[in-house]
Amino acid sequence: MAIHELFPYLCVHDAKAAIEFYCKVFEVKEIFRLTEPSGRIGHAELDFHNGAILMISEEFAEFGILSAKTLGNTSVSLHLHVDDADAVVARAVAAGATLDMAPQDQFYGERSGVFHDPFGHRWNVGHSIEKLTPEEMQRRYTAMFTDAG
Repeated sequence: MAIHELFPYLCVHDAKAAIEFYCKVFEVKEIFRLTEPSGRIGHAELDFHNGAILMISEEFAEFGILSAKTLGNTSVSLHLHVDDADAVVARAVAAGATLDMAPQDQFYGERSGVFHDPFGHRWNVGHSIEKLTPEEMQRRYTAMFTDAG
């Protein structure tokens, strides 16, 4: 079996507002939208550059498709690798996101911050600050727990 692509598909309570938020914060473009006659957005695609596509839909409770907000939380984190994590996190917070962790240098060679968007989805946004081998990352990870205890 060959897997060609993986597309995150987010269900949100207000797709129009979510599309506006994501386009503003991540500086991406909407490329496609299907809208019911009632105005409910059944499907939209945002181009995150380099072939990365984020898909979005409204809730469809009649089919069991519910948003993170309706469910009360999400178990998924979306990790977005960018040029400037500080700038993206600042834009997100200014646009209504809830800051979970301000950007800071991490053991795995990234500077990253974490926020929940206004639609209940968790984003970890980072940029590279150093290139590390898996062995060095593991050493630092182990040290984090060893030094803490």
